[in-house]
Order: sequence, then structure tokens, then C-alpha cells
Amino acid sequence: MDNGASSYRRFLAGDETGIVEIIHLYRDGLILYINSFTQNAAEAEDIAEDVFLKLIMKKPKYNGKASFKTWLYTIAGNLARDYWRKNSRHGKVPLESLSEFSDDEIELERMYLKDEQKIQLHRSIKKLSSEYQQILWLVYFEGMSNKEASKIVGKSVHTTGNLVYKARKALKIQLERDGFIYENL
Repeated sequence: MDNGASSYRRFLAGDETGIVEIIHLYRDGLILYINSFTQNAAEAEDIAEDVFLKLIMKKPKYNGKASFKTWLYTIAGNLARDYWRKNSRHGKVPLESLSEFSDDEIELERMYLKDEQKIQLHRSIKKLSSEYQQILWLVYFEGMSNKEASKIVGKSVHTTGNLVYKARKALKIQLERDGFIYENL
């Protein structure tokens, strides 16, 4: 599978099932990624819908320089950053929200991260800085290479590698604080 590129090409050619496939493939992952910006699952869902609406309405050109997934997550990151900039000026978005999870966030976690270890791991990640959350999500949950992730976060591959290292180290410390030991870190 080519990560949605063929589905997008089919959609651009007039096959509506292409966009349905893209939404089905990427919706949940995009919501969780965007949630690292917004700290609010409902707003993350809205922004994810905006990503898909942008594909449907504006039909941006996918040039194939990066994987389709990288391209899509870059669009999502840009929309999430725009949202954060717009709403942080008005005091609507918490910079580092460590409050209890809302019911919709817990349900979203349960749907996407089914077993208990992954849920605990995700909760520990949520306690890290937004930058660490984003890079860990892209590299470990979405399976992107440092090179792909660097394009999304707008940093060099070397800087991204350092960021991944620091984020993993911070996650390990946070997991130990939470009383959880994840042996693959």
C-alpha cells in the first residue's frame, strides 16, 4: 500500500471512494496527533475534519516528494498550529494542560489504543511537552522515519533525531514516575 496516495489520485479523478478510504485510514491517528496541539479531543476532531475538508474543497496538489502520510500530517500540523496561534491570543487554549482527561478523550484513547499498556503509555506521553508529544507520536505511533517527521515538524533530520532521543528519555522518566516500566524504551 502507498499510504493513501493512490486513493487521493482516484479522488482527484472523480472517484469519491478515494476520500472515504483516506478518512478511514487516517482519521483517528490525525485526531490524536492534533490533540497534542489543542489538548482538547473535540477541537482535535474539528481540526481533523478541516484537514479532510481542505482535501475535498481545495484539492491541494500532492507532488510525491514525501509519503502521502507525511504530506497529510504536515497539513494537519499547519492547521493545528494556526488554530493554536489564533486561540492562544484569546486565552482559549491551555499551553500545557495536565488536567484530568475529558470523557471524549478517554473514549478516543480506548478506541484507538486498545490494550492497557498502550493507554498508560499514551497518558504518560500526554504529560510531556507538546513538542515531545508530537515527535513521539509521529515516530513511534505513526511509524515515520526521522526524515519524514523532520519535514512535518520543520526541523533538520539531525535536530529531529536529537529531539526523538530527548523525548524518549523524558518519556522513560515520566513512565517511571507513573509507576510503569516499558521495556522497549
